[in-house]
Amino acid sequence: MALVRFIPSRKIPLLSWSRNVDQFELPSLGSLRAFFSTQKLIGDEPVLVRDFIHTALYDPEKGYFSQRSKSVGVLERSIKFNQLEGRKAYMKLLEKVYKQSDISWFTPVELFKPWYAHGIAEAILRTTNLSVPLKIYEIGGGSGTCAKGVLDYIMLNAPERIYNNMSYTSIEISPSLAKIQKETVAQVGSHLSKFRVECRDASDLSGWKNVEQQPCWVIMLEVLDNLPHDLVYSKSQVSPWMEVLVENKPESEALSELYKPLEDPLIKRCIEIVEHEDDPVSKPKEIWSKLFPKPRRSWLPTGCLKLLEVLHAKLPKMSLIASDFSFLPDVKVQGERAPLVSTKKDGCSSDYSSYLDAKGDADIFFPTDFWLLERMDHYCSGWRKMEKDGTPSKKGRKRRTLTLDTSAFMDEFGLPSKTRTKDGYNPLLDDFKNTKFYLSVPTHNTK
Repeated sequence: MALVRFIPSRKIPLLSWSRNVDQFELPSLGSLRAFFSTQKLIGDEPVLVRDFIHTALYDPEKGYFSQRSKSVGVLERSIKFNQLEGRKAYMKLLEKVYKQSDISWFTPVELFKPWYAHGIAEAILRTTNLSVPLKIYEIGGGSGTCAKGVLDYIMLNAPERIYNNMSYTSIEISPSLAKIQKETVAQVGSHLSKFRVECRDASDLSGWKNVEQQPCWVIMLEVLDNLPHDLVYSKSQVSPWMEVLVENKPESEALSELYKPLEDPLIKRCIEIVEHEDDPVSKPKEIWSKLFPKPRRSWLPTGCLKLLEVLHAKLPKMSLIASDFSFLPDVKVQGERAPLVSTKKDGCSSDYSSYLDAKGDADIFFPTDFWLLERMDHYCSGWRKMEKDGTPSKKGRKRRTLTLDTSAFMDEFGLPSKTRTKDGYNPLLDDFKNTKFYLSVPTHNTK
């Protein structure tokens, strides 16, 4: 799960939703430098980039998130935006909150609670079929703030039968966060009979056994940016793609890349979607590449594709609501859709120029290409897939999709007045310029 970190005021004009932890001292990180620089994240055999990233982030002993004593912050009380004078007062309050906390970041649903979750709940109520019991799944539920906020809103604003018959299931890979989620939701006793946590990986197909294929909602807040990606390389724009693997150099402790012809089925499927012929910029790119050939590196959201394939297979009638970064500034890693690789040393944040430098001490997070996300969603629903003879599928569109800036989403479904300061400044609407919401609901075309 990806999270929001505090941004010094000098960076606010450029980006207001990022992951800067300049205000914090991580326990003895300086003394762990030698450990991080020498520990091996992979064995003797080369591994795909997505497997390297998964280990670098999530390995129980070596991964970045396992090095953090508390991975998600919880505010003791909601911020009273209407009592703040303006932006300066808001930033001062944020700085104070972070300094008083022993964690490095808060999620937006936490910073703007309960209003952020209420906006999501309103979007669900407006578009769902209320003639059937409401079922909600949340993937990567953090501290449970979204779950509690959604349940609160439905309890207070929906017909009583909707709340009484609904269910809310959190799919959480972290046992410690699963425990926190239960404690958060338990603050309202009536929620407990409707809420449960399943501690597992949502992209593992075997975890979705005995799931009824009924209409439901899936919520994913800041999940996509930390999903593993693959990397492919080409000598020029007209040369074939090659999959990239990571290997240990026998003569040194450094890691290096290995290039092989495409073999991995998941990578092949992702490339098929990325390079679909109706890409509006594919033709100009093709002409330009023939005139000025040069090496290419492309990051593929294979982790997202795998998750969507599982969700569509097990929850074909789902409606989806996801939010994430659409843009990341100052990325030093090379390649299309490249990640930001950020660490903290001696109390200062710094960004790596190579993902291979992340050895358990750095966060690796990606921007979400929402145009590509929509294509993958359609592909996984069966609409974009090619027939066995290689011709495009003639099946009708199975999803209705919509991408909105966070400000537009919250202006439509939220309560903007609740996050507005005295002088009219609204951090939820004014500052989240590099984030978007994606909504996807099934059509009646099931052929």
